[in-house]
Amino acid sequence: MSTRHLILCADDYALSPGVTRGILDALAKGRLNATGAMTNRPIWKEAAPDVAAFSDRADIGLHLNLTFGAPLGAMPNLAPAGDFPKLGPFLKAARAGLLPGGEVRAEIARQLDAFEDAMGRAPAFVDGHQHVQILPGVRDWLMDELARRGLAGRLWLRDSSDRLPRILARRIELPKALVLAALARGFAAQAHRMGFHTNDGFAGFSAFDARRNYGRDFARYLISPGPRHLVMCHPGHADIDPSAGDEVTASRPHELAFLLSDRFEPTLAAAGMTLQRWSK
Repeated sequence: MSTRHLILCADDYALSPGVTRGILDALAKGRLNATGAMTNRPIWKEAAPDVAAFSDRADIGLHLNLTFGAPLGAMPNLAPAGDFPKLGPFLKAARAGLLPGGEVRAEIARQLDAFEDAMGRAPAFVDGHQHVQILPGVRDWLMDELARRGLAGRLWLRDSSDRLPRILARRIELPKALVLAALARGFAAQAHRMGFHTNDGFAGFSAFDARRNYGRDFARYLISPGPRHLVMCHPGHADIDPSAGDEVTASRPHELAFLLSDRFEPTLAAAGMTLQRWSK
């Protein structure tokens, strides 16, 4: 069996201290080769140097966030009370074409600037918290801003969809995977037309249920991989302070425990896969 390359990307870097420490632990052990940073979070500037130390072995990207916490600038229409809307109202507005384009464009630019200011360079990739990068309107404004900065061909974008036979072969969190496949229709083609690379193959959908066997789920994420397969994950230590508002905090330590365990590498080997970053 020929070896396939996998990118294993931890979402939500800088969301909270516990999540951040967990991702750093997994990076240090070589169990991740990508992570996306939430640059609107209060600890981002403090946490940036720690993740920058792994730039020679992992892709460090922007986890574009429009549905959690506070924006980096005033958004009187989208966030009149100072906090982003939850995913449900945001998705409804996006599908109806009712998002305030000027405000969203400006926030995309601010989050990119915050990444570049802290890291001294552009992100290796851009994805989105709760997959906002693939939504109508947001995808156009994001790609336009990246192209304006001359980043076409210099970073990759996460396509949160996969082909139907692959999704059905894995049979894990099917409703989520199918909904995202529908929402992301045309995203990869649009990105390629504008000169951006994308993954081809996507998995990692989770019920965020601490009672589930994450190692077993992870093995299923590796079934029927695409040629540029990407698996998202959400590891982290439990936060003592619940004020971070992390909605999936209970399952994060279980994901982290598997990634750091002796079971991780045999699971990759059994699937004929090895971690290899896409950027150089």
